[in-house]
Amino acid sequence: MPRVNSPSRVCCLAAFLALGTLAAALARADIYDAAVAHAGRSAEDLKRDTIDHPAAVLRLSGIGPGMQVADILAAGGYYSELLSYIVGSKGHVVMLNNNATVYWSENYWETRLAKGRLPNVEHRLIDLEHLPLADASLDAEILIKNYHDLYWVDTDPKSPWPKMDPGKVLDEMARVLKPGGILLLVDHSAKSGTGSSAAGPLHRIDEAFARADFEKHGFEFVAASNVLRRPDDARDQISYQPPALGKTDRFVMVFHKRG
Repeated sequence: MPRVNSPSRVCCLAAFLALGTLAAALARADIYDAAVAHAGRSAEDLKRDTIDHPAAVLRLSGIGPGMQVADILAAGGYYSELLSYIVGSKGHVVMLNNNATVYWSENYWETRLAKGRLPNVEHRLIDLEHLPLADASLDAEILIKNYHDLYWVDTDPKSPWPKMDPGKVLDEMARVLKPGGILLLVDHSAKSGTGSSAAGPLHRIDEAFARADFEKHGFEFVAASNVLRRPDDARDQISYQPPALGKTDRFVMVFHKRG
């Protein structure tokens, strides 16, 4: 005679499965909190945590152990170090900087990687339009507060910032990412409807423009977070100078590369 599951038995099974799913989610979430709490992080990084909420931002991305990840325009490597702890010994992080971001961050990447303190992290000097990575070689990429700079044309003849084609850069980012791979994007919000026009004068960019831009270049929008929202930001001040410094409204979006 076949065994019949009673309603109570079915409910117990469903509860058990739900608890298992919750436990798995909590265990995965812990890697982000653990990365932020990791011993040896600098005082400057700890101070930045209170503004950037990196555990919440990285948790949204789903980047996890064993992944191959690029920190694009990593500058001094604040996020690169956190990614190092998250991907673990079986993963790998490549810090990608151009001459300008190395210059402006005063080569801090060398201090961060000195004496092999982050053995699963390497630094590469790159041209954003020609990334030195194989096709579909990455599980994930992050681009934190630098996307707007793709649209910035610096008129100062002494500036190290190169003029570039943003479309080519996004195509390169898509090329090196595996189908289904993760892109985490964070940037300073410009006023709605302004497109890329605030990229130069304010170092901000319109959120809707950003989403559409990535969607045109092979990425599918997956999720967004309000964790870095600042409703008190009028979005009319330069993002990297007082009074807006550290107080900007920022959007956080996750995309996957289309298969």
